[in-house]
Amino acid sequence: MQIAWDDAQRLAKRRAEREQGRNDAADDLSELSEGEKEPGDATPSESAKHISRINSDMQMWSDEEKPRRLYIVLISMHGLVRGDNMELGRDSDTGGQVKYVVELARALANTKGVYRVDLLTRQITSPEVDSNYGEPIEMLSYPQDGSGSCGAYVIRIPCGPPDKYIPKESLWPYVPEFVDGALNHIVNMARALGEQVNGGKPTWPYVIHGHYADAGEVAAQLSGALDVPMVLTGHSLGRNKFEQLLKQGRLSREDINSTYKILRRIEAEELGLDAAQMVVTSTRQEIEEQWGLYDGFDVKLERKLRVRRRRGVSCMGRYMPRTVVIPPGMDFSYVTAQDSPEDDLKTLIGSDRTPKKVQLPPIWSEIMRFFTNPHKPAILALSRPDPKKNVTTLLKAFGECQPLRELANMILILGNRDDIEEMSTSPSDVLTNVLKLIDKYDLYGQVAYPKHHKQSEVPDIYRLAAKTKGVFINPALVEPFGLTLIEAAAYGLPSVATKNGGPVDILKALNNGLLVDPHDQKAITDALLKLLADKNLWNECRKNGLKNIHHFAWPEHCRNYLSQVDHCRNRHPMTHLGIPSIHEEPMSESLKEVEDLSLRFSIEGDFKPGCELDAATRQKKLIEAITLMSSPSGSPSINYSPGRRQMLFVIAADCYNSNGESTGHIQDIIKNVLHAAGLSLGLGKAGFVLLTGSSLSETMEALRLGPVNAEDFDAIICNSGSEMYYPWKDMVADMDYEAHVEYRWPGENIRSMVLKLARVDDESNDDIVEFGKASGSKCYSYSIKPGIKIRKVDTLRQKLRMRGFRCNLVYTRAASRLNVVPLFASRMQAMRYLSVRWGIDISKLVVIVGEQGDTDYEQLLGGLHKTLIIRGVVEHGSEQLLREEDNLKREDLVPFESPNIHFLEESYEAQHILAALDGLGVK
Repeated sequence: MQIAWDDAQRLAKRRAEREQGRNDAADDLSELSEGEKEPGDATPSESAKHISRINSDMQMWSDEEKPRRLYIVLISMHGLVRGDNMELGRDSDTGGQVKYVVELARALANTKGVYRVDLLTRQITSPEVDSNYGEPIEMLSYPQDGSGSCGAYVIRIPCGPPDKYIPKESLWPYVPEFVDGALNHIVNMARALGEQVNGGKPTWPYVIHGHYADAGEVAAQLSGALDVPMVLTGHSLGRNKFEQLLKQGRLSREDINSTYKILRRIEAEELGLDAAQMVVTSTRQEIEEQWGLYDGFDVKLERKLRVRRRRGVSCMGRYMPRTVVIPPGMDFSYVTAQDSPEDDLKTLIGSDRTPKKVQLPPIWSEIMRFFTNPHKPAILALSRPDPKKNVTTLLKAFGECQPLRELANMILILGNRDDIEEMSTSPSDVLTNVLKLIDKYDLYGQVAYPKHHKQSEVPDIYRLAAKTKGVFINPALVEPFGLTLIEAAAYGLPSVATKNGGPVDILKALNNGLLVDPHDQKAITDALLKLLADKNLWNECRKNGLKNIHHFAWPEHCRNYLSQVDHCRNRHPMTHLGIPSIHEEPMSESLKEVEDLSLRFSIEGDFKPGCELDAATRQKKLIEAITLMSSPSGSPSINYSPGRRQMLFVIAADCYNSNGESTGHIQDIIKNVLHAAGLSLGLGKAGFVLLTGSSLSETMEALRLGPVNAEDFDAIICNSGSEMYYPWKDMVADMDYEAHVEYRWPGENIRSMVLKLARVDDESNDDIVEFGKASGSKCYSYSIKPGIKIRKVDTLRQKLRMRGFRCNLVYTRAASRLNVVPLFASRMQAMRYLSVRWGIDISKLVVIVGEQGDTDYEQLLGGLHKTLIIRGVVEHGSEQLLREEDNLKREDLVPFESPNIHFLEESYEAQHILAALDGLGVK
């Protein structure tokens, strides 16, 4: 009881904090009058009448417009994804989402203007699953003649142990690997498509669309790395599930998180909201009752900000993603003319079950063998064996209602099974309870529960139920959408459905059934009896369903979807990220002949062979000369690349003492890494990058104290990934990078808000102050007095999200400094930016860190790059200010068992680093 009370108090406190955040935002933003409401906005009661919400200022997608050749990326990371014979219901990860994303990819590829669609998922080579899931590429649709499309593909990205099928709850530590693998694929595809259709310029994705929380986080990171618009579809949401489980009181908060990794999932969903241009939902209820639970979304504030943008009024640095209702599409080409109500089962089979006219589908025989009288109307339920699907309540309702048992049979299609005892706990418990209830109520001869069915046989299952003049039922406790209701309608089946979730909107659109409270057994039996006993009502529902299913056809979905994406892209500050041609000669290789090259030209008349210039100046001038020679206009072009390197060594050790001052360890690490890399790869093949939370001036001062030079680095990335400088180019800042990370940066609007929210209530005003010397246009730095109470990153980020602010927060310099930087600025994202810009595969990066560091330390550990962790070099980190104790755990973020992570236990002399590099396969 005490645990339930504590959880209830925690939920109430969070709701109060969220309300306070909304009130703070309202104080800064003027209220909307009725005249300011955007055309197309409707009250909840009005919006339920319409499936999608199109604004008057938005152009609908048209086949008649100028030709487009769009590249679209969809991501569905978990489960078993393939184009044919999908194993839907095999487990909780392989359900309706898999079917939806595969069909969406195919439908988009068949839409005029779309050139290619890639559906990215995880590659699995486990003996537990079919070998198809290990194939790196699968074609989903062949291009139609003259369509101008090259089709849709499943692209399988390796991440995590390749020989294991990993459930979604355990995939979280491998998300960074998936991001890096996906980034490599997209860059290569952008280059290839650019050669085909864009005159050699990269063809970047038109949109990156993440499905579910894990893929939403992947899409957010890719959107930030490539500056490409992101769309998010939740499918089901963690906060809703978390609150429901807490209310049930069966599991504690800790048990829920341990089982479902729910806090990690929720943070991924919040990050998706931070980054998304648009959130696609299936129903209005999903927006208001589910996304409305999140820190990063509020219906009223989103509407207010949208109208202010349209009117050219400042949003005061706040942002909310746009939400749109676009029901999933369906393929109705399989609905044939012979599916008429007159052809009932009695016209097809006799009383002895022998076919009268044509050969019957095998699945019919498999189902009918369960029944004493197969001609009775069938109540069909089709779902995976999940407690949330509420099949046991349905069985109890059937078993306890004698009139219903006399009138109808029941068909339960609950996935596929071989041995219930070998299944995981949740589906095993559901199926065991089903069998027990059948036995308890003596439902033998009245309930069919076949062990196996193919996905291709599902249409025949619907047809069988329709031939018996039966009813489809979805009794789920909560149903995010309810695709099966639309499928059933396509075969002429009326429906009974849960009143919680998507079925409310679906049945309003189809007008072919009844809604029930899924907890009320009597309501369920009454609705089933009403539809089955009243033949006029049954026929009316059948006709309505068949008449209205066009609202859910894939062509309609794709036109709506692309129109909404196009509308959102108009507000996205795209930058044109260049990538080196795969065929060009790496400049680093050319520099090996730098002496020969230097003899062939002079630079601006004042550099002659034999002049005494230091190596760094000599290299800089030679690069400038090469750039000048290759420029068609004869004037230097902006070029931030030192040439392609075979390997990049990224030094990111946060070496500070208790006062937040740099220690001598950093100079020693740099010196020894440079030496070891030279021995390992040879000079000219290795590049070096310095990653730090300090400002440029502080970094330069620290370097001056040791035996290393700034010119040893190809890039110096400062202020927690918000600034990038090139020592070989007069320490020039990369202005493209600054523009790249600027998106959604609140700027001046956030300066005072951080001071207000970071302080714990009883702290004085001078305990945290802005530190102007370290601040820049994309980084506000705050100095923190030692020993004071200050909000941790997770709490401060939550409070900012509640007020509509999107940014990245990093405590650095032994927790003596707070850096507030743009959402897409981070040390990890800076490495991805250089990987793309310089044409270096991320697996060719080696990141050197200590065993603790700034609060962004964990982000540096996962991914395809190699990570060398040196023990004992970081005296004081900042990680105590990262998250509260009851939040997600490090093991949910970092795959310490990864072969890409190596600990250096001994001293960090060059020979020990060299041995560690050899252990990581760096040669």
